[in-house]
Amino acid sequence: MMKRSCFFFFTMMISFGCCFAQITTGLTGIRDTSFNNPAAFLKEKKYHPEIKMPVVDISGIIQKKELTYYQTGRRKLKMDAFYPKQNANRIAVIIIHGGGWRSGNRSQHHDLAKALASKGYACFTPEYRLSTEAYFPAAIFDIKEAIKWIKVHAKDFNVDSARLVVAGFSAGGQMAALVGCTGDMPTFENYDQKSGISTKVKAIIDIDGTTSFVHAESSEQKNPSAAGASAYWLGYTPRENPLLWATASPLSYAAFSPPILFLNSSVERMHAGRDDYIKILKDRKVLSQVHTFDNSPHSFCLFEPWFTPTVSYIDNFLKINFSL
Repeated sequence: MMKRSCFFFFTMMISFGCCFAQITTGLTGIRDTSFNNPAAFLKEKKYHPEIKMPVVDISGIIQKKELTYYQTGRRKLKMDAFYPKQNANRIAVIIIHGGGWRSGNRSQHHDLAKALASKGYACFTPEYRLSTEAYFPAAIFDIKEAIKWIKVHAKDFNVDSARLVVAGFSAGGQMAALVGCTGDMPTFENYDQKSGISTKVKAIIDIDGTTSFVHAESSEQKNPSAAGASAYWLGYTPRENPLLWATASPLSYAAFSPPILFLNSSVERMHAGRDDYIKILKDRKVLSQVHTFDNSPHSFCLFEPWFTPTVSYIDNFLKINFSL
């Protein structure tokens, strides 16, 4: 019944948006490279001169790059894998990059993937179609295809296909939460030759990604007519199609969420809906943890002194969740 309700919800969402023209100026077909780690480092060093790029020991891990996990038309979607040389805990962590659904790339979290791999996790950093290329929910379909690919190839990386975790930063955090809450929901499934494989995961790690576009705390609600990064991704402004914006909000599906870890900066707008999400999980007696780094920038997880504790918080959360 719930799956049918979600499908009806999505159909109504599309119908509601039909009286407005989609925002097409964002579909440039040109990759946006404006957000990247070196540029973010230079920006934040002006305000946090103590920051440093992380240094990760890679002696105990295997790296495999340029793995094609899905093809749509002529477009081949790639991911990179980092996993321990020795058999470890067999948990897979899929790490989704940020960049406002428009920029960034899968190398953004190579350091995080390597650091977690050194602790025994198999980590995967997939690319996905950005808003320069396709509207929502294309990117969600892509990440779910990555989940299916990893489950199919689990033995190649010594992964237990039933122990997958989805993580992400910023826009990737929003996507991780949405993907994690909507496993096997028809609205968010891209049915293909692997349609019999479940896209459910066992936990979510949301690193400074909003859980709601329509919450009173969200920045989008302060100017609902603005065509910002999220509007380019969704194709409409909040005023034009509020139901679409609610559909893309993980908070709408928190009742189906697996355990979740929130890691947050001191930038308040990135926490929109988080407390309400946590309350829903508490009522369901589902594990949730939150750690906020004081006086930290939005991109905190990419740099020291926040990178190492970020890794530790993730490791501790996963040990609790999987009883390691």
